[in-house]
Order: sequence, then C-alpha cells, then structure tokens
Amino acid sequence: MSQGARDVMPTSEPTSEPTSESPSEPPTAESLGSLLAGLDQADRETLELRLERWSDDLVAALRVLYPEQDVSAIAVRLLERAVEAHSARPHELRRLDQRRLLRPDWLQQPEMFGYACYADRFAGDLRSFGERLDHLRDLGVTYLHLMPLLQPREGDNDGGYAVQDYRTVRPDLGDVDDLRALASDLRANGISLVLDLVLNHVAREHEWARRARAGESRYRDYFHVYPDRVMPDAYERTLPEIFPDFAPGNFTWDDELAGWVWTTFNEWQWDVNWSNPDVLVEYADIVLYLANLGVEVLRLDAIAFTWKRLGTNCQNQPEVHAVTQALRTVARIACPALAFKAEAIVGPRDLVQYLGQGEHAGRVSDIAYHNSLMVQVWSMLATGSTGLTKRALTALPPTPPSGTWICYVRCHDDIGWAIDDGDAAAAGLDGYAHRRFLSDWYAGDHPGSWAHGLVFQHNPATGDKRISGTAASLAGLSDAAERGDATGVGLGLARVFLAHAVVAGWGGIPVVWSGDELGMPNDPHWAQEPGHEDDNRWAHRGRIDWALASHRADLGTTAGKVFQGLRHLAAVRRTLPQLHASAQTRVVLDTDDGVLAIVRTHPSGSIVCVYNVTPSWQTVPVHLFSDAGITHAHDALGGHPVFGDARGLASLSPYAAWWVVEAPADVSRA
Repeated sequence: MSQGARDVMPTSEPTSEPTSESPSEPPTAESLGSLLAGLDQADRETLELRLERWSDDLVAALRVLYPEQDVSAIAVRLLERAVEAHSARPHELRRLDQRRLLRPDWLQQPEMFGYACYADRFAGDLRSFGERLDHLRDLGVTYLHLMPLLQPREGDNDGGYAVQDYRTVRPDLGDVDDLRALASDLRANGISLVLDLVLNHVAREHEWARRARAGESRYRDYFHVYPDRVMPDAYERTLPEIFPDFAPGNFTWDDELAGWVWTTFNEWQWDVNWSNPDVLVEYADIVLYLANLGVEVLRLDAIAFTWKRLGTNCQNQPEVHAVTQALRTVARIACPALAFKAEAIVGPRDLVQYLGQGEHAGRVSDIAYHNSLMVQVWSMLATGSTGLTKRALTALPPTPPSGTWICYVRCHDDIGWAIDDGDAAAAGLDGYAHRRFLSDWYAGDHPGSWAHGLVFQHNPATGDKRISGTAASLAGLSDAAERGDATGVGLGLARVFLAHAVVAGWGGIPVVWSGDELGMPNDPHWAQEPGHEDDNRWAHRGRIDWALASHRADLGTTAGKVFQGLRHLAAVRRTLPQLHASAQTRVVLDTDDGVLAIVRTHPSGSIVCVYNVTPSWQTVPVHLFSDAGITHAHDALGGHPVFGDARGLASLSPYAAWWVVEAPADVSRA
C-alpha cells in the first residue's frame, strides 16, 4: 500500500499489515527467557523486576499507537533493545540508576538550577568545555542543557535541529568519546547533562532519507510521501505555517523521491512517520545509545508535531503522549536514571498534558517547558499589570505531583506571544491587540518602550509577530549601559533580577540562557556568520565574552551585578524546601494590580513569593503572610524581616522581589 493511499484516512495508519487480533497479554520475563538467559543473576533479577513494573505501560502505549498490529511482537523488539542496552551500560551509570530510583524526585529538588548554551559558543569545543566548569559551579548550576551537538546537515541546519546522524558528534566539537568524558566530568561536579533528541524530523541527508531517495521502500515508509498534491492540499487546509518567511507550506517536492514529502519546518527537515512501528524502534535505540553515553535528560524536540491527523493542525494529538510513554518505558527498563523533557511550546490548555494526565499520568515526560510563565513575565514587565497573569496562571490545570516545570526568562528560540484569548478577555483585554502590543513594545516600536528586541517572522496574514533578544536587551539594560544612563541601568538590572526571581520562585527548574548571567546584549554581528543572515535569533545566541565573565565577582561592574544576583537566587533556592516542585501553588487574586503574589504550600511550611512588577512603590497586606501560616515573616532573598505599617501594609520598592518564609530560629523575631 502506498503512503499516499494510507493517509487518505483521517488518522495516521500503521505501515504493517494488520493482524486478526492483538495479543492481550504483555511480554513477561518468562516469555523473554531466552533473552535474559545469558545474564548473571543480579542483572536478570533487576530486569525481571523492571519488566514486572513497567511492561504493562509499554503495551498500553503500543495499543494506542498500533491498534491493528501485533503489539506483543513490537514490544518484544523494544524490550530486546532495552535488555541489550542495560547489559552494555557502564557501572558508573548503573550506580546512577540506583541513586535515581532511590530519589525519584531528584529533578524536583530546590537545588536544581539550570543553564543552557551552545557548546561552541560557550567554550569552543567539548574538550575545552571542562576548563570552563568553574563558571557554572560559581553560578550554582546543577543542570546543563547543551544545545544540538549531534551531526547536522552541512549549511543551514536550523541551529542543529536538522540531524544527519544521531550517533555522531559535530566534528568541530569533538567526538563521541569527548562527549562521554564531558558527561562524566559534569556528573563528578554535580551537574546533569541534557541533550536534544529531535523526534519530529531528520535532515534530508540522514541515512533514512538517503535510502528512501535511493528507492528502498522500507525507508520510504519512514516518511510521509505523496505522489501528487491531493493529500498535501487536504492537510494544508488546517495546517499552520511555522516559518512563513523562509519555509512556507508544509510539503516539499523531491525529484529523487518523485513525491511530496512532509516538511513542517524546512524543506530539508523531513517529518518521520511515527505510525510506522519501525520508526519507534529506531528512536528507542537512539534513546538508549545516548543514555549510555551519560546523558541524564533528553529534550524531546518538537514532540507536539509527531503525530499527523487529517482535519487538525497536527499538533497535540493523543498519540503524541503514547509515543512518549513507549519511549519512556523502554528507558525505565534499561536506564532509569534517564529523564525526559517535553519541548512543547503549545497553548496554555495543552501544556500540562505533556507532564502526564489521565491514563498517561506519571508515564510520559518528567519535565516540560512552562512557556506560559515566560510569556506572562514579559507581559507584566511591559504593562506593569498582573491582571492577565493572575487569570492565565490560575486557569492552568494543576501540575501532576511527579511533573516538573522548566521555568525560564527566555531560551534559544524567539518569543511567541502564546496568550489565550479567553484569558485576555477575562482580564478585560483583547488577545490579538495585546499580542501586537507586546511585539511592538519589545521591538522598541511602542512609545515609552525601554526594550530593544528584533522582530522575528512577522506574518501579516495572521498578525503573528515574534521577538528575538537577550534578557538584557529586552529588559532595557544593555541599551541603558551603552548610553551611560545610570538610572536606566539600575532599572534594567532590577527588571532582569525580578524576571529571574519569578521563574526561580515558581518551583520548577529555573534555566538561565547563556550570556544572560552576564547581562550580555544582542550580538550586533549576528548576521555576518554564514547561514545566520536570515535568522535573527542568532542575535541572542552570542558567544560568551570571557573578558566580561572575568568580572563576574566584581559588583562594581554590570556583569558582576547580574551574575551575583542570579547566583544569589540559586543559593537561596537550595535552602528552601518550599520550592520543591511538588508543592502546591496558588496565585493570589486580590493583590493590587502591580503586585503578583504566589503562595506555595509544603509540609515544611509555606512560602509567599511577592513581586512588584512596576517602577513605582507598591504595597501588600501583611495578613497575606499570616494567612499562609507564616507568623514571623522573613524575606529569604533580602535576608530581612517583613513588617507592616499602621494600616497593615508592607511597602515594596520598585521591581522588588520577596520570598517570604517563617523566620529562621537563629534570626531575631523581635
């Protein structure tokens, strides 16, 4: 059956012939006896227990993905790879598996503090990276996300997300042995390595795509290929354009394939066909390979796009979560130290699903990006109002107890204003108009704006207008510093600290993007590097200025003030059990419009995070703290008691950030 014929159906269809009935029982240790027979007793017992615990989850996911196929046979193929990977797993990593199983909430701990960068733009290559670990240790980093470093296609490669070989490191960065050594060095320094795994697509030059173009039907079925425009046109009726400026449409004609191939992001990034179980097995093998190199977290790139369904936008389909559950289960059996992070930049209502809800609760990704929080931080700073933020954050479904947010001020990508129209309306705003306002404000095009971002991918048809820029540029810090405006620098510093305090106090894993810890500005030369000239996101992906970084301890410099401020956030965070990610979070709705207050409840006590998002003095009622069970209010960030005036109001200075807890026993409570 041709690919085009398969996708005439409204859902993605399996590539193998259906069986008359699917086995109802999952594989057991007994049915895998021949596979386990060659293992020593300890390994056999370990795997038997893990199979007993997790094989049901695997089969449940496979039944969702491939309801008309021999699910048991697919499960056996996956479990064979899990057993082989466990057998090959180094002793050091097996010990890490045990440690993580004994502390399954390791990612939720308050000492988690993240950093993200490109290895070459941070240190040059993987071997040199180890020489810069003091910078990360000083900042308090325990979680390091290295941006795509697996072998991409030559030329334009979407910042490394067009992967040509998942088992090879970019030659300019080193090789697989260098990556393995760096992972070990990081682990010795208490830092977990995070890498990207691109799930939705591969480069046109990937072996699978090359073999498909060479006429191998097996590999042609790894992709969505159509002989004419009938099905592509049918899908396009409901598909958005991700990069309308330089990659319009979602399908590309390929002469060698003699067909239209699905290309959501770029013509040289071919979407893989997850309705083919061979694709699932291939990716499971890749997951296990990377885990055995020492990778502790895999960022599942573009996970929301992986399943295709006619008549939809082909995002957030239910099968997406079954794909994640299947991969996660295989990893839990072979290498349970590995965690999954969902890169799902989706609408607020769809976000929590990636941490597991319903039948997928506790079975999919461990962490996910809190894109909505990031957007709301910038919205509050631009407007000086918390009305929309209170509505939007309160409307989010509760986080599953085992789920953890990645919280961030910005990332390597542009900022898209993912504001729900319903949330905006509830706050008395027009969603479309507010998104346009934010774009204009952060591009520096709105009267009174202190921001200096760059417009990215303006789509006049939809009004979508995204923004690029470093935190310092968006907060007005870098421009004020360039002008020698001391007042502007002070305000910019306050905004940068406040933004990071909000994300660090939310309770997930706060992640700082490389350069933001030094207040680096947009790179004015971003377009001069080959392949970057059409993508201004490279303006906020600058190389670390190590001369600037040498002043990170000097509070007489702007770089030192930013670095020490973020370092302070990390140091205070790790002392506060209330910031464990499982703690319940409540947004206080009745504070003044310029004040955001968050109450987090934990068995150790409560914390009330209070933020003044305006350049003016604000007040907050002190009963907010006593209502949360705090009798001696103490700001952990400032290290001082919190008192109210005769009216029962505490005064917040411009852009103030307080983390209010019960005063420590050794602090005067007079």
